Amino acid sequence: MLIEALRSLAGGGGLSLAGLLMQLLAVACIVFFVTPLHELAHGFVAYKLGDPTAKQCGRLTLNPLASLDPVGALGILLFGIGWAKPVPVNPYYFRHPKRDMAITAIAGPVSNLIAAFVGAVFYLVLECVARSLPSVQGASYQVLSVLFTFFYFFVSINLSLAVFNLIPVPPLDGSRLVAAALPDRIMYQYYRYERILVGVLFLILLSGALDSVLWTIQNALWDAVFSVALLPFQALGLL
Repeated sequence: MLIEALRSLAGGGGLSLAGLLMQLLAVACIVFFVTPLHELAHGFVAYKLGDPTAKQCGRLTLNPLASLDPVGALGILLFGIGWAKPVPVNPYYFRHPKRDMAITAIAGPVSNLIAAFVGAVFYLVLECVARSLPSVQGASYQVLSVLFTFFYFFVSINLSLAVFNLIPVPPLDGSRLVAAALPDRIMYQYYRYERILVGVLFLILLSGALDSVLWTIQNALWDAVFSVALLPFQALGLL
């Protein structure tokens, strides 16, 4: 994300310095508010399913310092994908370990989708404000422009994180969904090669081989989130 933005700014592209600052602010909000929510969602769902581990470790919290992973935060800043410090989960507390691990895992990406939806609602509110003004110019135009940029990046990064976390490679959340459908013997082999699979995944991501697939999924989610967010505005005749 930041690397592309700096290239665009240096090459005279469409991103202004104010836009770059809004992107940085969006990343900061996600790192300090949304990623803790992502991990809290994991821990809270696990707790409701019978696992007290996260609560005992003090991880049922929105305190960003409890979830901050410097390398993961840097990944979000540079590439729009990253991670926080994982909430501890002990599947032995679950009545149905594989199923409940899958439910616990999906709670994280769902929290990112909810955050993206909230961002989309604010984006549409700004659009209503812009349409209600007879003419948007000068300082008002600048303020609306930077706010539109902020919420664009806020929604986009949250969707990127949701898609990234659903990749079915350990230790990403998507792997828990796959594991729920695998026989135990194959599941153990699946997790046995976790480090190798992670290394291969990052090489593939760096090569750009998955870019088109990930962008297609992210764009589909973007359309879906904004379509749902738009419904109340259309019902009220605002948009």
